[in-house]
Amino acid sequence: MTPLSKTLTIQSSPHIGATSSVDSIMRNVVFALLPVCAFAIYVFGISAALILVVAVLSCVLTEHLLCWFAGRPTTVGDGSVLITGILYGLILPPSLPLWMVVAGGVIGVAMGKFLFGGLGYNAFNPALVGRAILQAAFPAAMTTWPSESVASFTSLPSSTLALPLTKPVYDGISAATPLAKWKFEQIPTDTTDLFMGTVSGSTGETCAALILLGGVYLVARRMMSWRIPVAILSTVALGSTLLQAIDPTRYAGPSLMLFSGGLMLGAVFMATDMVASPITHLGCVIYGILIGLLVVVIRVWGGMPEGVMYAILIGNAISPHIDHWIQPRVYGTASRGDVV
Repeated sequence: MTPLSKTLTIQSSPHIGATSSVDSIMRNVVFALLPVCAFAIYVFGISAALILVVAVLSCVLTEHLLCWFAGRPTTVGDGSVLITGILYGLILPPSLPLWMVVAGGVIGVAMGKFLFGGLGYNAFNPALVGRAILQAAFPAAMTTWPSESVASFTSLPSSTLALPLTKPVYDGISAATPLAKWKFEQIPTDTTDLFMGTVSGSTGETCAALILLGGVYLVARRMMSWRIPVAILSTVALGSTLLQAIDPTRYAGPSLMLFSGGLMLGAVFMATDMVASPITHLGCVIYGILIGLLVVVIRVWGGMPEGVMYAILIGNAISPHIDHWIQPRVYGTASRGDVV
């Protein structure tokens, strides 16, 4: 018998290969978001489904057309813009007019992603860029929330099909979000309702349980840094606990702060954007603490009940500086730039 020959192959660095491709990561993020999308449709009805479909189509078509105009191969196939479209649709009110959904999707992808150079270069989360523009341009439409009790699978709210550049008319029952109820009326919301998502809010921001399950799935697949959501949620929990201990009649407790609004969706699926977040472990923790502090400050002392969107965008802006400040020591050096 011929002995088995063994060959030692010596190559230049890097010696550790990537375990997951971009399209594989994006596909798994879609899997993690599907239960959240299904629950949103169950709670808010056909209007939520339409919001999600239009959000995805507007984002995907915008990226495809921009690539075509620029003479580049289309980048739709990597799945990143699909994630942008899903997340963008999940952070919109279920009764938002569809023409506003399209406008925000086009602006989010064009200004938040393509303008910076595409995947791997965007400084800000594109979905949040689109929502921020809509929040500034159409504040009334972006803060009108239908009650989950008026969900319908046979008809659409009149506001959904409002003509472009016209003022939408809402024929459903408007409801305040749990954060707004506490901030302006000091009315608490049951923790179980918050956790399970049977409250008023954006399309996919209501069910904390499903969002957390999606995050656990991605962490288990090693496709998301657990340090960022843990740092954000821990900071919000600690800050709200301390404030409530000072004045429980004025400041909301940790259950309301953690499970209401867009905190869970933002902490798990948006702040963890691999491009717009730090790359080091310590940097991720600092980044998460910063976002958590900003959420508490904006929610408690700001003019609006919600602050997750602005907190993450500010964190995105500071993320490159965190990477610059928290650089690991280069092998063979005593400190940055000092050779041993």
